[in-house]
Amino acid sequence: MIALILVAILIGLLLPVQAGVNAQLRLTLGHPLTTAFVSFAVGTLGLGLLLLMARVPGVAVRSLAQAPAWHWIGGLLGAVYIAAAVVLAPRLGAATMIASIVTGQMLASIALDHFGWVGFPQHAASLPRLVGAVLIVVGVTLIRK
Repeated sequence: MIALILVAILIGLLLPVQAGVNAQLRLTLGHPLTTAFVSFAVGTLGLGLLLLMARVPGVAVRSLAQAPAWHWIGGLLGAVYIAAAVVLAPRLGAATMIASIVTGQMLASIALDHFGWVGFPQHAASLPRLVGAVLIVVGVTLIRK
């Protein structure tokens, strides 16, 4: 479990770097949507190469057709994040932007866990979890000052 938490922290370390790199790419490309598109295209190519190198078998078309429609929005949600981060990063700075994003993630996560939405196992929105979320909101306020 600790190893998984460390991996999650390492991934978290990459998010502000990604936002900064994409904000700089926007200076070159000129528009946040173009920047998000290019970022996703590069990511898609990278994942395609990884699939080939790992020799992952192809997906059956039947499997794709059987997926519920809501399963397809993950990529769109990622695109919204990238496009928003491109705009927000230079305006808010890395710390305020990431703290605000983490706040939103925590609030959504508590609701997802509580209700067991989108496949998550149910975990009650207990008092310690809610206090933790409040402390994150306080943290955003302190980081912003």
